[in-house]
Amino acid sequence: MFLTGTMRINAAGHLEIGGCDTVELAKQYGTPLYIMDETLIRQNCAAYRDTFAALYPDSLVAYAGKAFLTTAMCCLVEEEGLALDVASGGEIYTAHVAGFPASRMIYHGNNKTPDEIRFALDLGVGRFVVDSLSELELLNEVAVAAGKTATVLIRVKPGIEAHTHHYIQTGQMDSKFGLGLADGQALAAVKTALKMKHIKFTGLHCHIGSQIFDLKPFQLAVHVMMDFIQEIRKKTGVSVQELDLGGGFGIRYLRDDNPYALTEFVELIVTAVNAKAAEHNLPLPKLLVEPGRSIVGEAGTTLYTVGTIKDVPGIRRYVAVDGGMTDNLRTALYEAKYEAIVANKAKAAAEETVSIAGRACESGDILIWDIELPALKRGDLLAVLSTGAYHYSMSNNYNRFPRPAVVFVRDGRADVVVERETYADITRNDVIPPRLQQSVRQAAK
Repeated sequence: MFLTGTMRINAAGHLEIGGCDTVELAKQYGTPLYIMDETLIRQNCAAYRDTFAALYPDSLVAYAGKAFLTTAMCCLVEEEGLALDVASGGEIYTAHVAGFPASRMIYHGNNKTPDEIRFALDLGVGRFVVDSLSELELLNEVAVAAGKTATVLIRVKPGIEAHTHHYIQTGQMDSKFGLGLADGQALAAVKTALKMKHIKFTGLHCHIGSQIFDLKPFQLAVHVMMDFIQEIRKKTGVSVQELDLGGGFGIRYLRDDNPYALTEFVELIVTAVNAKAAEHNLPLPKLLVEPGRSIVGEAGTTLYTVGTIKDVPGIRRYVAVDGGMTDNLRTALYEAKYEAIVANKAKAAAEETVSIAGRACESGDILIWDIELPALKRGDLLAVLSTGAYHYSMSNNYNRFPRPAVVFVRDGRADVVVERETYADITRNDVIPPRLQQSVRQAAK
């Protein structure tokens, strides 16, 4: 077991987060419940902001909204002085409703629709990260029709494979994201963008993957990207103004995980950028990064209520909780692993090995295989740690389960930032055609 942020075990033996007793949170808001440690989120935002400001003043930290995005989170990001990485019209709209300035949004996505592009242009979104030649042509067409100019970063595949799950590797050549260097597509996109009157080419973007613990791939990415910046200058005469290195920084899911220190990471990439700029006699570009998981991941905890306990003699004890793959899809997608605490008896010693099962009608709906916990009974509260990133974002209504509420906790106060869904919410957009309504009425007779 490990505790992060403002977590502690209080005098009652309960897990406490942000000065709030999780047992009381369960009583007030129900379970499953996403609990976000606001203090830790703000500390993480400040650490990125201040470290980059100190070591590379011409920099911009953009929070990657796909990790966790609500209107309240947008407000927090704005208060902390970060920009915002958005990946869809829905994320742009969420930020817009929250009052986040569009000029500080960086718009990603490998298949932006014409409507999304028009919406982003109308709002004045600050940067478009162009993912393909066809998108560049589409963006230019929409910009011409709208009488707007789009500021563009070209997304490049640096050809680097980070050692992580293959589903979240994105920097290698065989990826749906970005334009290749070896095949000449990235350079072709730059040359094309420079000829378009409604496109303002300012820089390059790359992202090598997610949940990365090894610093070496980031250093290699800087070398590749700075070499490409030199190639662009030689072949076009243009100096690239911005270099966006994306995100992917790993966090602690298990007690043995060992993420690198933020200062170590920043020093490494800053040193690499400076060295390559000196080698090629290049002006230093503005440096952008897009952390998401490392800002909110460890700040999130999901609280469940224990239900059915089932023994398979000689094989395994299954403990079912009132959530699962509908609020944590990562276990099914990536075979992700987690630690957990029995929140209502956090001081109790481990007595048994159990597997935590979700309640969806899927055999693969297992949250944690073979974890040692205190003896459990129906009604106990299980807190699964490090669930702040890609949990609420990926939550779903499989089996028509309502999605959980989300609360921010800080200084003994809990505030709901997403209301718990109801059954009525689930059917809100359902429509019964008149011909079926008639059939139902006849059957009722």
